[in-house]
Amino acid sequence: MTSERDRLIDAALNHVIFEGMGDKAITAAAQELGMSVELARVYLPRGGADLAAAYHRRGDAALREWLATSPLQGRFRDRITDAVMHRLSLSDREMARAGAVILSLPQNAALGARLIWESADAIWDGLGDTSDDVNWYSKRATLSTVYGATVLYWLGDVSPDAEDTRAFLERRIEGVMRFEKIKGRVNALPGISTLSSLATGWIRRPAPRHGPGRATAQPSHGADA
Repeated sequence: MTSERDRLIDAALNHVIFEGMGDKAITAAAQELGMSVELARVYLPRGGADLAAAYHRRGDAALREWLATSPLQGRFRDRITDAVMHRLSLSDREMARAGAVILSLPQNAALGARLIWESADAIWDGLGDTSDDVNWYSKRATLSTVYGATVLYWLGDVSPDAEDTRAFLERRIEGVMRFEKIKGRVNALPGISTLSSLATGWIRRPAPRHGPGRATAQPSHGADA
């Protein structure tokens, strides 16, 4: 069943290309639905930032469904690459640009970073990550950095089928893999692994929770921005 908030989001997204990802699109959508502007503000109190977040999270939900029904094959780095590229394919570039403009504003920076983290989390979960210690955080932090840089590159990419974006992503992942190899050699030094365990052994992945508007439990990443 479609909620009133979902109907408002659907209608507002149809106005984004003409009105931008902001209050004008939301107001136009509310008028189209016969909804008061005041109620629309209750559903989307941060205006364009909430609209951009809703659009982004719909893409993440579609990615989670795709990963659950289409197991990826090949080397792990190739599976990550395929997952990131598929996530990008789920977004309309103009809509993503409009969202990026809103989320780049200082007051929305924390929300933008959270959304990137959520995408990285969706990818790791979909690839079967079972870590429950500091690695849960480090994997998502690393992929968030790679994914965020790749999104920015993709927004300006005009190559066929985003071939240049894939090449850019593969270079970023290769750089991470080289770093992990170096880190592995350091951790193999006598005493290092013990010190690392003592320093991070208390860290655990957050417990699942039911977030507002979510049908399934998602990991907690702290309070919404």
